[in-house]
Amino acid sequence: VQLQASGGGLVQAGGSLRLSCAASGRTFSRYYMGWFRQAPGKEREFVSSVRWSTGSTYYADSVKGRFTTSRDNAKNTVYLQMNSLKPEDTAVYYCAARLFSSSNWNYWGQGTEVTVSS
Repeated sequence: VQLQASGGGLVQAGGSLRLSCAASGRTFSRYYMGWFRQAPGKEREFVSSVRWSTGSTYYADSVKGRFTTSRDNAKNTVYLQMNSLKPEDTAVYYCAARLFSSSNWNYWGQGTEVTVSS
């Protein structure tokens, strides 16, 4: 499984960014795809996930109502649309994958950095 995240950058508070995660090497119909982030000096935390087969999504409370996760089956790509960004959203964002029968996120992409200025 290969995961390639992109789309990070610098944005002002209140702005938007869309992250992409291109997935390859597997058929992902039995996978959850997730987004995590790690801010400087903090532990990595869950942001959101989507069940590939159904499109069902899950969000951390801190991003509910502002972030939206979706997937494009034809492009084998997962997106994280981030709106109303806050300085506390500044972090390196990672995409990950796990089988829906597993509790372990076994596959990780490289991070993409998001910086939100106040």
